[in-house]
Amino acid sequence: HVTPEKFYVEACDDGADDVLAIDRVSTEVTLTVKKDVPPSAVTRPIFGILGTIRLVAGTYLIVITKKKKVGEIFSHAIWKATDFDILSYKKTMLHLTDIQLQDNKVFLSMLNHVLSVDGFYFSTTYDLTHTLQRLANTSPEFQEMSLLER
Repeated sequence: HVTPEKFYVEACDDGADDVLAIDRVSTEVTLTVKKDVPPSAVTRPIFGILGTIRLVAGTYLIVITKKKKVGEIFSHAIWKATDFDILSYKKTMLHLTDIQLQDNKVFLSMLNHVLSVDGFYFSTTYDLTHTLQRLANTSPEFQEMSLLER
């Protein structure tokens, strides 16, 4: 969900009530609940957040807008991110000079080129950041940790 003040990222899991709120001015990230999302927010589906990047015009949020299932590891779906959107935290570019606008446009073009290259994979239930060997040699405590905590 997008409003002029915040981005709200809502999980699609059944029963999930938590919503990630990202302030577009302070860039502060907090957890809130679904009822806090304004009804006026523009809503559209995404499949994940790739990250943020700071360019000349300010900070941008990179989100995955399309995915394709490419396989499974131990019954865990592995997805390939196939399309992205780059969302500006700033509501306007009026604070930039013509040269800064041109530079920002070039950087956005470069970023789009990098995102168009094959190779962005993810799983919501399996740790792709560690090799199978490393995972086999970790402690039971590590195995029980959420992907976020790892």
